[in-house]
Amino acid sequence: MADVFINRIATAVPRHEVHGAFRAFAAGQAQGDRDRAAFARMAARSDIDRRYSVLEASEPQGSGTACGFYRAGSGFPTTRARMARYEAEAPLLAEAAFARLGLDREAAGITHLVVATCTGFVAPGLDRHLVERHGLPRGVERTMVGFMGCQAALNALKLAWHIVRSEPGARVLVVCIELCTLHLQGTAALEQLLCFLLFADGCAAALVSAQPEGLRIDGFRSVVLPEAGGMITWRIGDDGFDMTLSGMVPVTLAHALPDWQAEMLEGGAAADVDLWAVHPGGRTILDAVEHGLALPQGALAESRAVLRAHGNMSSATVMFVLAAMMRAAVPGRRGCALAFGPGLSAEAMRFSTGG
Repeated sequence: MADVFINRIATAVPRHEVHGAFRAFAAGQAQGDRDRAAFARMAARSDIDRRYSVLEASEPQGSGTACGFYRAGSGFPTTRARMARYEAEAPLLAEAAFARLGLDREAAGITHLVVATCTGFVAPGLDRHLVERHGLPRGVERTMVGFMGCQAALNALKLAWHIVRSEPGARVLVVCIELCTLHLQGTAALEQLLCFLLFADGCAAALVSAQPEGLRIDGFRSVVLPEAGGMITWRIGDDGFDMTLSGMVPVTLAHALPDWQAEMLEGGAAADVDLWAVHPGGRTILDAVEHGLALPQGALAESRAVLRAHGNMSSATVMFVLAAMMRAAVPGRRGCALAFGPGLSAEAMRFSTGG
């Protein structure tokens, strides 16, 4: 079978930097001195400096959004309104990432298109928009990966890997796009408010083929943790998508990872891995991975840098980490990308740098 490579990755975020505004907005919903103090403490320890949204924040900070999508003291948008906003904004952000991928001259040679998202659904969808907007062949094979959460980028890359291994001439375009900030909820529950502290909008696009350029994909593994299905959930509600992200996720991962590592690494050990592209679901998630796999200090530097600069963009985020590693790649290094999602489940991708 042909070797498969991620030839290049391009990323994009919206123009509105909103971390301070969204932090103030969520904090304003907390009730009682204890919850307000806890939220402030966790916000200060989040290791996030910036997050970006398709929504422009109002002034003063904490009053909502300039377009009125969110407004302090009033009702929150319906799911219909949120999906309408997704339909309007997602193509624009995807186009920005696509343009940076530099495929204009190669668009006609794309054979497969895989789109991953869990923050918006519409049909005809983003796949058709990209075909028509960027001159992809009308016969391009399209696949949508939906509602797999933060790990969906690795699921999408896995599909691309299987396609190229079975069709060595295939050129697969993978697009991961999430507009997480469309799903802020009207709640005073501290655990939910802490979720709003993390999430942001972003898009990543990658070209996968048998051309020996970029990161070589060496294999994938999936693991589902029994009896932890309620720790990460993502359900469609009347007022947007309702997320549950249990505070027990970090400690659960820290305990499970030592037993998982041999399966994830095909019998190898964490000490054999030079590069760790871990989805930065939050500071505590990265701390748990570092502890659970006994990684050396600095092993997750790229993941922590993406978290600080962009927050958690769900499925797109690990692609930002991989893009940073590609820019600084030293030949002959072995890597592992790792992301977590509903289930509680984990997806791992082994890769190598060229040379």
